Amino acid sequence: MAETTFAGDKKSPMRSPLAGIEKRFILAYVEKFPRWIETYHLTLLTVLWSVGLIGFGYLARFNIHWIWGSSLMLFLQWFTDSFDGALGRHRDTGLVKWGYYMDHFLDFVFMWCLPVGYVFIVSGPSVFLLFVVAFVYSALNVNAFLSFACTNEFKITYLGIGPTEVRLLFILLNVLVISFGPGFLETILPFVLGAMTAALCVIVHRTQKQIWAMDMANRPESLLRARNASTGIA
Repeated sequence: MAETTFAGDKKSPMRSPLAGIEKRFILAYVEKFPRWIETYHLTLLTVLWSVGLIGFGYLARFNIHWIWGSSLMLFLQWFTDSFDGALGRHRDTGLVKWGYYMDHFLDFVFMWCLPVGYVFIVSGPSVFLLFVVAFVYSALNVNAFLSFACTNEFKITYLGIGPTEVRLLFILLNVLVISFGPGFLETILPFVLGAMTAALCVIVHRTQKQIWAMDMANRPESLLRARNASTGIA
């Protein structure tokens, strides 16, 4: 049996407000990295940014302005995550499957550390809601990877929103939390959870509909009818 070509390094076209700008920025600066920086260095730096999220979240319980550090971690993770794959392709490093695996595993870890960092500055039911938010985010990730397994098309933008827009929304949230205090986060959390849950339902509905159609197109009856039509058999 012929091996299916791995497509994890070839994302489906990104359709989001900042996708075009981000792509031009990456193409313009990927050649400027010094030779001693490798693609795997950028990927593994997400471990440091993840620890930073939790550390700054802990410090924010004593002074809310430490949340600026969390926003810095979001920016740095965007930067290294944007360039790790591009740098590997530019230099033909060859770490295609390793890059796919470690990049997306560490992305998942990083985004889980984000609500964990917020746990230190909220109380009561908001702590539970943060973990429910993390669960819904996990479900969105599971959908993306299961969809990739079924379609061999790797999508990272849904409903016009991609990872970059998500990071910017969290940076905006951090600014609002610093401005209005942790109570703002506690107030807005149910609405964030509701929006994420609604988005998950829409995305899963569309994904399962696409995969259902693929199965129906490939079922044996359809193949038999196609063969009969090609040979003129009724």
